[in-house]
Amino acid sequence: MTPRDLMATARSLAEGGPRRPSQANLRRAVSTAYYAMFHCLAGTAADLLIGGSRSEAWHQAYRALEHGKTRNACRHQQAMQRFPTEIRDFAEAFVMLQDRRHEADYALEGRYDKLDVLSALDGAEYAIAQFEQADAEHRRGFAAHVLFRQRSTTGGPR
Repeated sequence: MTPRDLMATARSLAEGGPRRPSQANLRRAVSTAYYAMFHCLAGTAADLLIGGSRSEAWHQAYRALEHGKTRNACRHQQAMQRFPTEIRDFAEAFVMLQDRRHEADYALEGRYDKLDVLSALDGAEYAIAQFEQADAEHRRGFAAHVLFRQRSTTGGPR
């Protein structure tokens, strides 16, 4: 399962084929698009911090990404300023889509509009594509930012 596979599934759910998509499919499309972004970041973190082989260490790094901690790290404006636009845009889209996923999965009221959902999917695909094009060092730094607790750089061994 790749982020592209998840985005293709989200788009298929949202487009609905010859019939208008159901509200359940529109909600599921939003949720699936968020998971495409999440798995894009998890895979990037494992690949850049551990290496491309699917070793036990790679799986541990992949599974280390946590939804809430990642959200908080993405919203840390001061820390995010050190990253280029592609990374900051990815972080912003991640937080926005996570909010929409919570709404889609847990809020029972409200109707979803197909065009609005397709627009959200376009935004997620664009953010993923830009993130994947960003320099590996910046993506590695962002992976460390979202995975590891921030500590002061003063003191300690040098």
